[in-house]
Amino acid sequence: MRRIMYLLLPLLFLHVSAQRWTPFGYSPKQPTQEGRVRLVGKVPSSGRVEVYHDGQWGTVCDDGWDVAEAQVVCRQMGFPGAISVTPGGQYGEGSGKIWLDDMTCKGSESSLSECSFKGWGVSDCTHKEDAGVTCDTGANITSNRQFSVDNSLGLSDDLGLLFDSGDGCDFSINVRDLSEEAELTVCVHSMILRIYPELNITNESRNLTVDVSQTCHPHASAFLRYLYTRKIDVSSTSAQCLHQLSFIFGVKKLMEDVGRVFTSLLPEDNTFQTQVSMYEYGVRTGDLVLQENVLQYLSWNCEFLISSPLWKTVSFNMMDALLQRSDLVVKDEASLLEALERWIRDKSDTISSEQQASLLNHIRFLLIPVDKLYEIQFSSSVLHQNHEKLYLTGLLRGFQFNALPFSKIRNKMDNMSYDYLPRIYTAKEWSVFINDTTPTINYPNYNRYGQQQYDPYGRPIRTPMQVPTFSTPAHPSALYKEQKVQWQAQVFRNAQECSNYGVSCKSFPVARFTASGNQNSYTKTIRFSNRLILTCKNQKNIFHVQEFKNSMAVIPNNSSMGLPNPCPDDYSFRFVVRPEYI
Repeated sequence: MRRIMYLLLPLLFLHVSAQRWTPFGYSPKQPTQEGRVRLVGKVPSSGRVEVYHDGQWGTVCDDGWDVAEAQVVCRQMGFPGAISVTPGGQYGEGSGKIWLDDMTCKGSESSLSECSFKGWGVSDCTHKEDAGVTCDTGANITSNRQFSVDNSLGLSDDLGLLFDSGDGCDFSINVRDLSEEAELTVCVHSMILRIYPELNITNESRNLTVDVSQTCHPHASAFLRYLYTRKIDVSSTSAQCLHQLSFIFGVKKLMEDVGRVFTSLLPEDNTFQTQVSMYEYGVRTGDLVLQENVLQYLSWNCEFLISSPLWKTVSFNMMDALLQRSDLVVKDEASLLEALERWIRDKSDTISSEQQASLLNHIRFLLIPVDKLYEIQFSSSVLHQNHEKLYLTGLLRGFQFNALPFSKIRNKMDNMSYDYLPRIYTAKEWSVFINDTTPTINYPNYNRYGQQQYDPYGRPIRTPMQVPTFSTPAHPSALYKEQKVQWQAQVFRNAQECSNYGVSCKSFPVARFTASGNQNSYTKTIRFSNRLILTCKNQKNIFHVQEFKNSMAVIPNNSSMGLPNPCPDDYSFRFVVRPEYI
């Protein structure tokens, strides 16, 4: 026992700093059956939906059963989200009560019983209409890369051996999966658990029951060992489970670390199911780091998210957060307005008039090209019909912004500064793309003294380089439409290419984006905050957006990103011009 106390002393000292962690206001509830759901089928992730009420299990009628309801069920079960809805008794007919009918969920509820329905047991259905779902198990992320998390701060490795042996343990943790088909009991030391105030462990406590999804069950023991050692390996298959357990136990640091691992895995799911589910999961667990990481990725890939089937499943809260961001990568502001219109049509009656108005206020009408503004005023869209005054006000301000010098309207815009800040617009008018198919130009090689280099046969050495040039207006405003800026986009992949242009490069590849021509007429009014968009070759999803500083953008590598790049040596580049008034 003396040896055990000696090993646990370092953790007692850590208790001082642990109390400074911001609590999530969450206390694990004792297991309760009421309102729980289960899936009856051949595999844990799909089957007939059953809910527990008044001492017995019953089914759910498929009247009104849609994606939003399926998402709630799957998330309540601990899965990232739903893949599909299966109505009409496809998983066989249940028996007994039909507890729920005419379900109406927003998709953000934490349990099915929080949604709107007729009333417990009030139904005109038969069991031929029993609803079912297929849940996402994270299979959209195909790799199983592992990331090591080490927050040990010098803790003895013997603590891990103490957990493995169970010597002197005095507290039982029962890890039960939601299907109630398996239960794991682990004996631990109550002194360890007292470090985590969210658990409310007292001197009289002897056990704790934790409910997790069946896919999480195999990783519970590794998590409990982390409480001793502060070391753990995180993979795509264990990440969500470890995050879920970290939330329950209040282990904030591990939550943040696992959230960063999620970020590295996001580019591997082209369906956006994982990303949308992870954001909602981050909201429920209060993990602001995870929310921001997912939102940033979805912002960079907003153009592709808009065209995906998942666009119509995006919640109001996510839509509201996305539309406020300036790092959205979209074709132009008009296409974003069109996508919002389509989303509202799909949501129909589930989005209130007030919510529609708040989203419309996030559209930056000032940055819609004047010709498209003209076309929009004749549209008969849902937003236009429901919020005509607000819509016409946006159009009027857009026309004013295009017609008047910024100096004249600046003092009227202090309270709406974001309205005239550009997002990252990828329309051909504002961007250029470089990959292996981009035409190359052979440039002569010079040494550091400016002398032409020759090969052993006396032939001049020339280096092929991709140097696209294109022009843009000085600003989206109609006032600057005829004032053109010439741009030259370059990617240097080695020191020789840099030296040819007299550029000092410390890492490769590195991008340069320069303007030419006379800019004196607008440099006091306009600045360019240009961006470099990185994608993997042969893929469309964006994994990083880089700012240019002094016309240069250093491409991040594994060490500078903190986690491995999805394609460290195989990039495609898009250069984007972002003019803004100052």
